[in-house]
Amino acid sequence: MIKNISKFLILFFFLTNNITAEENLMILKLKHGDVKIELFPDVAPKHVERIKKLANDGKYDSVVFHRVIEGFMAQTGDVQFGNSSSSDYDLRRVGTGGSSLPDLQSEFSDIPHMRGTLSMARSQDPNSANSQFFICFKAAPFLDRQYTVFGKVIEGMENVDKIKKGNQDQNGSVENPDKIINFKSI
Repeated sequence: MIKNISKFLILFFFLTNNITAEENLMILKLKHGDVKIELFPDVAPKHVERIKKLANDGKYDSVVFHRVIEGFMAQTGDVQFGNSSSSDYDLRRVGTGGSSLPDLQSEFSDIPHMRGTLSMARSQDPNSANSQFFICFKAAPFLDRQYTVFGKVIEGMENVDKIKKGNQDQNGSVENPDKIINFKSI
């Protein structure tokens, strides 16, 4: 009897733990392949909630990577001006917009900006993150505790590495930028 209860509890723990983990996994589809992302709801709950909402509402689909700096990061997520399928698409303004939702209060943590880290972009105001985010190509410790880390790439970083790079002399601005094909929860 005790053996059966123990087996049941182990199975229950495994199944519920797996379900919880899967709800925090997302797939970012790029032209070079899929990128699997793990979100950190315990670290940045409001930012994770925002990313999931915008992604699952299709707001990131066709949004360009407007600022991509070799050896640093790839920035995307301007759902206002960066959706290449929208009549509001304006490559000159991409990076200045957000979503129709209010800006978020910062949720800074001690999680370092390492290769594959996803973090929210913002203006000089620490509480101005909205929809834009970036993925680090390599460690960027100068960003630690100044930007909200909300996730990390767990598979497919080689596809992130292939995102078209921008002009170094123009702060990473990209002509004919690559875009997000689709971004959804698993």
